[in-house]
Amino acid sequence: MTRATKIVATLGPASSEPDVLERLLRAGVDVVRLNFSHGQAADHIARAELVRATAQRVGKPVALMADLQGPKIRVGRFAEGKVLLEAGARFVLDAGRTQPGDVQAVGLDYKELPRDVRPGDTLLLNDGLIKLSVEDVRGEQVVTRVVLGGELSNNKGINKAGGGLTAPALTGKDMEDIRTAMAFQAEYVAVSFPKSATDMEMARQLANVAGESSRHKPAMIAKIERSEAIPQLEAILRASDGIMVARGDLAVEVGNAAVPALQKKMIRMAREMDKLAITATQMMESMIQAPVPTRAEVSDVANAVLDGTDAVMLSAETAAGRFPVETVEHMHLIALEAERADEVTLETDFAHKRFGRIDQSIAMGALFTAHHLGCKAIVALTESGSTALWMSRHNIKVPIYALTSQPASERRMALFRNVRPLLMPRMTDRDAALAQAEAVLVGKGVLKPGDTYAITCGEPMGYPGGTNMLKVCQVG
Repeated sequence: MTRATKIVATLGPASSEPDVLERLLRAGVDVVRLNFSHGQAADHIARAELVRATAQRVGKPVALMADLQGPKIRVGRFAEGKVLLEAGARFVLDAGRTQPGDVQAVGLDYKELPRDVRPGDTLLLNDGLIKLSVEDVRGEQVVTRVVLGGELSNNKGINKAGGGLTAPALTGKDMEDIRTAMAFQAEYVAVSFPKSATDMEMARQLANVAGESSRHKPAMIAKIERSEAIPQLEAILRASDGIMVARGDLAVEVGNAAVPALQKKMIRMAREMDKLAITATQMMESMIQAPVPTRAEVSDVANAVLDGTDAVMLSAETAAGRFPVETVEHMHLIALEAERADEVTLETDFAHKRFGRIDQSIAMGALFTAHHLGCKAIVALTESGSTALWMSRHNIKVPIYALTSQPASERRMALFRNVRPLLMPRMTDRDAALAQAEAVLVGKGVLKPGDTYAITCGEPMGYPGGTNMLKVCQVG
């Protein structure tokens, strides 16, 4: 059984050596995430080139995701690198402070904090491990009382319970990083902390302009990690190609208990709107140090798969962990087992579905036909990947093979659930293209004599969005 759910892995010190990266791709990584919170432009370009070369050597399409840093909503640095805050103590967050911090006060990377808070607000530092109650705002100083103490070290993040920080999603650094990402034609750009559709529209416009010289337009992923994004979710989805359920900062703002239900809602909404969904943060966190995951992590990954996520994502586990390859191997096996247990509910899915486009109707017809005929495969001849995307929004045990003449489309489709993208030569003759598609799949061992498969294409050939034909074939 081939895995339908895709795996996103973050590149970092633990995974940047060519041999380790090759093992990761062979273990099942489909998308490589470049974290722009760390490193310089030259580092990202070099790593992107390494991923491209390694993917070609391994012989599989691999997408690149440029993950923007977003606003630095963080405390400054401490003289000793860290302090121990005691519950009940007074602690000042000072936007005007230039000297290193101590147990009484620290500077801020985020200078707007004094204007974003008022007495009675709760601030959560270091992913919620430190809890501060705002008592007063005096000019550039936010005077707080420590409610939940602990160790606080340099540059730890700040969240406001319930949201409300005004930091813009796109910083000057992000705009430069978008240009860097377009220099190596990243298939996906992930935008951190968007609060509205406008944030995503601005990021898309910047990326399209930066990629204009190479005629490259990346897909845009909205990272849902602010509480303000939740009521705007539908609008954000419409302005994006997909979302990332970024459970770390989101959990700090809305509370841990609210996240599982929000995860299910977000994945369901993304699928209903023909968008992509990635589930991220601490999925296999213990494997940063341990060779096997915890039972809770196994359940977490399996439940995301059963929710219908397109991909599950690894962050520090592959970027800095001791067992990056083993982590991917475990995630691969967990996803496989969850998919085996997943039920096909096409009839229910289609019961109230309305199609306004011919190509979308053909895609849905292919799913229904292949499921009931017991086809070995569904084959979509696609230029843009839209037909394969629509097919992938519904759970079906039949694998979808997306054949395209566009290398960029092949790599982009590496993120689509249950889609196996393949390159084939561009053809204008329909019958020749159908024969070539069958030959490609027979040659790869996907199909053998006697197998039945459903195939979709457009006539005339080669026009994005032109799928208008469904044919059921049997290999002779």
